[in-house]
Amino acid sequence: MKTAIIASKKDLAGMNIAEELKKYDLSKVNATLHIIEQDTIFSDNIDKEINADFFLFATRHQSKEGIPSLSCHSPGNWSKAEAGGIDDKLCIAPADYIKNAFLLLNKYGKKLNHEITLECTHHGPYLEKPCMFIEIGSKKEDWIKKEPAKIIAKVIFELLSTTYNSNKIGFGIGGPHYCSTFNKKIIENNIAIGHICPKYHLENLSKEMISQAIEKTIPKPTFILLDWKGLGKQKQRIMEILKNINIEVIRSDKI
Repeated sequence: MKTAIIASKKDLAGMNIAEELKKYDLSKVNATLHIIEQDTIFSDNIDKEINADFFLFATRHQSKEGIPSLSCHSPGNWSKAEAGGIDDKLCIAPADYIKNAFLLLNKYGKKLNHEITLECTHHGPYLEKPCMFIEIGSKKEDWIKKEPAKIIAKVIFELLSTTYNSNKIGFGIGGPHYCSTFNKKIIENNIAIGHICPKYHLENLSKEMISQAIEKTIPKPTFILLDWKGLGKQKQRIMEILKNINIEVIRSDKI
C-alpha cells in the first residue's frame, strides 16, 4: 500500500508534524510527504492529483474550549458541507487504521497533558480513496509545540509499519463530537469503528446515509454500535430505520 501524508503550508500543526516526519525514512513504509498550499479540508479530489492508495492528513484541530488534544477521525459530511467536501458525502474510512492510530496516540501521548480522543466524522476534503485525519489541538500554542508533533510523527510511522488483522468492524451512531463512549469501547473490545455520526447530526441521518457509511468503510462493517444514552430524541426514529437495514445492531450499554 502506498501512502500519501498531506500537510498544509497554512497549518502550523501540519508543518510542525511534517518537520518531524522528515526525520524518518518514509520509503521504509512506502509513504511520501506532500506539502500543499491550500488548507487540507479544501483539498477535494487530491487523490486524483497524487498517486497513492491511502491518504493521511496531518493537521491542526481547533476548538472553542481550547483543550490540548491528540485526535483522529475520518472525513465526510452528514449534511451541508460547511468546511470542505461535498454535501451528504462521506469518504472511505479505514477503520483498523483509525483504531490503531487512536491506540498509538494513547500509548505515546499519555506523558502529555492532552486529551486523546476519536472524533466523529466531519469536514472535508472529499476523496474516493481511503483517508483519515490525525491532529494536534486545539490552539496555536499547542500547534507549535515540538513534543506533540514528535508523538504524531512517531504514531504515523509506526501505524504505517504495521499490518493489522481486522477487528470486528462497525459504524458508530450517537454521542458527542469527541466520542467518549466509543473511545472506551474501542479500547476495551476487539472492535474498530470507521464512521461515527454524532448526536448533533442524527436529524440528518437517513437510511441512505447509514447505507453510505457502511459502504464507505473498510473492512466492511458487520455491526452498528449505538451510543445508547447519546441518541437523545432521535432514538426511536433511528431504531425504526435500523429495522430495515440487514446488519447487527449493538447497544453500547450491552458490551
